[in-house]
Amino acid sequence: MTSVQAQEKNNLWTYMGHSVYCCSNSPDLSREALIKSPAVLLIHGFGASTDHWRHNLPVISTFCEVHAIDLLGFGRSSKPAGLEYGGPLWKDQVSAYVKEKIGRPTVLVGNSLGGYAALAAGCALGDEAAGVVLLNAAGRFSEEKVTVKGFWSTARKTFADIFLKNALFQRILFENLRQPSTIRRTLNQVYIDSSNVDDDLVESIRRPSLDKGAFGVFRSVFEPAGPQGRPLDELFAQLSSPLLLVWGNQDPWMNAPSKRAMYSRFTPASTKEVILDAGHCPHDEVPEKVNTALLEWLKTL
Repeated sequence: MTSVQAQEKNNLWTYMGHSVYCCSNSPDLSREALIKSPAVLLIHGFGASTDHWRHNLPVISTFCEVHAIDLLGFGRSSKPAGLEYGGPLWKDQVSAYVKEKIGRPTVLVGNSLGGYAALAAGCALGDEAAGVVLLNAAGRFSEEKVTVKGFWSTARKTFADIFLKNALFQRILFENLRQPSTIRRTLNQVYIDSSNVDDDLVESIRRPSLDKGAFGVFRSVFEPAGPQGRPLDELFAQLSSPLLLVWGNQDPWMNAPSKRAMYSRFTPASTKEVILDAGHCPHDEVPEKVNTALLEWLKTL
């Protein structure tokens, strides 16, 4: 398995004084030819990084200019203390990257947490967002009860209370979650077909968890009092860009059929939807199908 960074142009970008890892690739075309189609920016989910687009970036870049970015707090990007990690921070980071590094209309593609960042940034960018693609995106609707985020939404409330109040317990849990065996077990739960759950993928998640500041990011992201961001229905009402929804319909972390029904109430009538037999990360589990769906949709823009 060849990692993204071994094939693509890698560099560091500075945002808010912090180092951000990014990579890009494009067809062997002139700048004039490239700008006839929008650029694409790939945004990973929680605990992941640019490496999670290993099967997508090389393929999509045969058609158009493609970038991938490590959100602050993840991957090879900085993990500084004192930041309010959450939707507002990553929305602003993605928006700034499009304006400063790409400099032209861009399709924002995000999985899970990265899907929320893509949608929020798409609203903020207006005409600079050529489209938004959500792959099993995170986020809540206004009418959904606000609960403890993510993982804790399925845990017992008493268990969550212990986590939120006990720093030692938080540390023990974090140490367990970043063990290779735990990472692999979790991936096997959210990939319906675990063929692509390999050593490279496990290491790409484990490695950043060893960085200074990684534990602080973990605590901040799962702090329910932290910045939540705007509800999905408000964002969909503001979005002016074309929208593609790609669903791994057997996602065990969200009730995808139920979530899809909720989406259909608020997304524009022109929204394109692709349903795949996959789990939470369809872009890495069934990359050929995701790449085909994305490239076909890009040709319509």
